[in-house]
Amino acid sequence: MCLTCSYRGVCSRYNTTGVALGSTPQISVVIANLDRCALLCACLQSLEKQANADFEVIVVDNGSRDGSPDMVRSSFINRVNFPVKLVENNVNKGFCAANNQGITLARGEFVALLNNDAEAAPGWLSSLYQAIAHRPDCGMVASKILVYENRSRIDKAGHLIYPDGQNRGRGTGQTDRGQFDQLGDALWPDGCAALYRRTMLEQIGGFDEDLFAYGDDAELGLRARIDGWGCAYAPEAVVWHHRASTLGLFSSRRVELIERNRLLLAVKHFPLSLLWLNGAYSVARMAAGAWAALRGRGEAGNFPGIRGKLRIAQALLRGSVQALLLLPATLEKRRRFRPLRKLTSKQIRALLLRHRISLRELSEQTT
Repeated sequence: MCLTCSYRGVCSRYNTTGVALGSTPQISVVIANLDRCALLCACLQSLEKQANADFEVIVVDNGSRDGSPDMVRSSFINRVNFPVKLVENNVNKGFCAANNQGITLARGEFVALLNNDAEAAPGWLSSLYQAIAHRPDCGMVASKILVYENRSRIDKAGHLIYPDGQNRGRGTGQTDRGQFDQLGDALWPDGCAALYRRTMLEQIGGFDEDLFAYGDDAELGLRARIDGWGCAYAPEAVVWHHRASTLGLFSSRRVELIERNRLLLAVKHFPLSLLWLNGAYSVARMAAGAWAALRGRGEAGNFPGIRGKLRIAQALLRGSVQALLLLPATLEKRRRFRPLRKLTSKQIRALLLRHRISLRELSEQTT
């Protein structure tokens, strides 16, 4: 039984359940879940309301103990005109591995990702599809993601990046006044709510499972851009997101993963002209973050007091050490990806700097 909602189900043990359909859907929606029964239920209910979209849903559960799989089976599996498949893992394999499982099972021409803590507006899928359908060079589409608890506040409208590899949502924390309401391009989409062309994923591969979670969408997105794929931004593809519901804003583990993965991103994909400056950019970012924290702003502002600041410092150190341990494997991935590169080092640098987030905005934002 779901501990936080009213749905009940009969427990059974199997790996995958769902509906076998004769026709191939246009879009496969993949949702990774871990112990978020009520949020997952609301997420699936929002997908039921999608208009003008031909799609299937694949839920990959990472060993939930709150009744999430039972809820999916009893309330959504075998529902007419709403094809849902359920994959059950015995352990938490992480966001990256779970999404890769879903992508492997996906039958659609396009693969959409939707966080279990997000709810999609009725036109979400159709708007994503319209933005990419007639652009064969486009491999990804970014959604307009708003904060669930305050729907006039922007969570992310595509992504920006700082030259040390730290990436943040475009417009995060801003009041939505229509400043991101124009159809256009983005650096890459946020994995909370994104659309990917299946042929692109087959060409460049899925998520890097060494990252586990956080920054994985940035790595995949930058890999795709280096391979020559474009990214569209669809402002009418709206999603409302419960921010940081997975680990929480006060989680040092989240900070640790973000720091580790931004280093791995830089090592794997940055041109040497940016990579050798990584330390200097990082020192500048941390100094700006420390100044913002003294004023109660930014990422470090979520960790009040001396103990809180020590926790975040320790998390940053652990993330850096873990990145060093993964350095040989990451350098090997960089070497293996080289034949797929369509952009030159100069073009990669220009792309990153064109979508650069300012130091002030980065230090005062909260992810």
